[in-house]
Amino acid sequence: MADVKIEEIRKSYGAVEVIHGLNIDIADGEFVALVGPSGCGKSTLLRMIAGLEPINSGTIAIGERVVNNLPPSGRDIAMVFQTYALYPHKSVAENMGFALKVAGVNRADIDRRVREAAEILSLTEYLDRKPRHLSGGQRQRVAMGRAIVRDPQVFLFDEPLSNLDAKLRIQMRTEIKELHQRLKTTTVFVTHDQIEAMTLADRIVVMQGGRIEQIGSPLELYDNPANEFVATFIGAPSMNLLPGTLNEGRVTVADQVFAGPSGSGQVRLGVRPEHLILAEDGLEMEVKVVEPTGSETMVFLKFGSQDITAVFRERHAFLPGEVIRLKPDPAHLHLFDAETGQRIG
Repeated sequence: MADVKIEEIRKSYGAVEVIHGLNIDIADGEFVALVGPSGCGKSTLLRMIAGLEPINSGTIAIGERVVNNLPPSGRDIAMVFQTYALYPHKSVAENMGFALKVAGVNRADIDRRVREAAEILSLTEYLDRKPRHLSGGQRQRVAMGRAIVRDPQVFLFDEPLSNLDAKLRIQMRTEIKELHQRLKTTTVFVTHDQIEAMTLADRIVVMQGGRIEQIGSPLELYDNPANEFVATFIGAPSMNLLPGTLNEGRVTVADQVFAGPSGSGQVRLGVRPEHLILAEDGLEMEVKVVEPTGSETMVFLKFGSQDITAVFRERHAFLPGEVIRLKPDPAHLHLFDAETGQRIG
């Protein structure tokens, strides 16, 4: 295992710079997720770590070695792709051991390492099957097994769950988490799904437009987002942002007043859907759609011209068109500058 240090990494395609001087320190044994919308640069960064994409400037170090000029085979990494990339004519065992065979590892050692990985991933009974006889989740396990047998210093995952259905995604999330807890191999995991990032990672790197918006643990990002982008990207449903005014310690939203920091100007008050409370003196909102899920009820509302989402653990019989009053919980408020989007206070 090894740490990964990314220092001032830049990447351009012609005159267009797509990665803008990123710095990330990943500790030995840490699970870090790179998350952000499509086109934010997360997969490009992962491919640069893997050696599949050249860098324009900066350094990437794995352990004690700067690997900028090393080919993928010399970096001691293993990558799991979105598309599995299995050989259809080879058995599960042959797919898992192929890289070791190419590297000249003796047959007995290959068999031992393949059996050990198959046991970890519950693939032992499938070792003689071809990929076409496996489910999507089983194929992804084979791809993971192919990475495990190499015993690399770093695992790289490039959106490995995006081709699976919802139930399988949840199952595979658990299996990847258990695998990391067992092997403790440094892992970099790319996803556009913030729920995957929240449930899997020790730390999350939130990216947008080839830049880092914030790095932190899942709950740090959820509870203390650095700006509106992180606030609305992390968490499902997204944080609500209510327009307001800050005036020397008082934040006014419609007819509601909340305590705030010093200063003055236009702001947006952030409130998570679960932190909107039914109250007689709350803000008037019109119910649009009610979605009961059993454990909670999600309510979509209109506040003036703005869409608002509320989540209740209690069961309520709201009707479309009904007007209800909701008040932001003063203990769970976030404040952002309306012009810059940066967190205030």
